[in-house]
Amino acid sequence: MIQINNLKKNFGEKTAVNIDNYHIAQGEMLGLVGNNGAGKTTLFRLILDLLKADNGNVTLDGIDVSQSEAWKQFTGAYIDDGFLIDYLTPEEYFHFIGKMYGLSKETVNERLQPFERFMNDEVIGQKKFIRNYSMGNKQKIGIISAMIHHPRLLILDEPFNFLDPSSQLIIKQLLKKYSEEHNALVIISSHNLNHTVDVCSRIALLENGVIIRDIQNVDNSAEKELEAYFNVRIDDDQPVSE
Repeated sequence: MIQINNLKKNFGEKTAVNIDNYHIAQGEMLGLVGNNGAGKTTLFRLILDLLKADNGNVTLDGIDVSQSEAWKQFTGAYIDDGFLIDYLTPEEYFHFIGKMYGLSKETVNERLQPFERFMNDEVIGQKKFIRNYSMGNKQKIGIISAMIHHPRLLILDEPFNFLDPSSQLIIKQLLKKYSEEHNALVIISSHNLNHTVDVCSRIALLENGVIIRDIQNVDNSAEKELEAYFNVRIDDDQPVSE
C-alpha cells in the first residue's frame, strides 16, 4: 500500500525526515511514535503531498503522490483543525465531504450512525458553526470526516488529543473495527503510548526523522521496548494536548 523510497526533507540545516526504504501493507494498523520534533507530522504531510520532498518519493498503491491525485479517492486524513471548514455546521461539512466522494446525503447520514456514541449528542443538531465547537468536538468532527467515505488508507495525527477518556476508548474501538471490516491501512501518531500499544499491531519509532525501530506489537509486546526508550511506565502515560 505505502512505499517510501529514499525520502528526505530538510528545514534549513535540520533534517526532518530521512527514510531510505519503508513499506506498510494494506490492513495493517501502524503507530508512529517519537518525541516532539521527531518528524511524525512532517512524514504525514509528505505522504499526503502537503509538503514537497527534497529527495525521494512516496507511492500509495503504486501511485506517486507528487505525480497524480488518483490516490486521494481511497485516502482519508485528519492532521489538525486546519482541515476543517469552520464556517459550516458539522452536518454541512459531512455532506460536503460526502459529495466530494459521490455520496448522497442519505448515505452520509447512514455512515454517521456508527459514530453516535462517539459524538455523544454534542456534534449533530447543535445549530452552530464548527468554529464555535470545543477542541474536543472539532477533533471528533475531523476524525469522522476522514472516515466517512470508507477510505482504504486512513491517517490520523494525534487522534486522542483533546478527547475525554470515554471518547478515547470509543475511538480506539472504532478504529480497530474499521480496519478489520474494511481491510484498511490505519496509521496514527500519538504521544499516548498506552493507546498506541492497545490499538496498533506495528509501531514505528522515529528519532530525528529516521525510523530507528520497527516493532511488531503482538499482545502488547512493544510495551517494554517503548518504556525503555522513553523511560516511562506506559500504565502511567498521560495524553498530551498541544
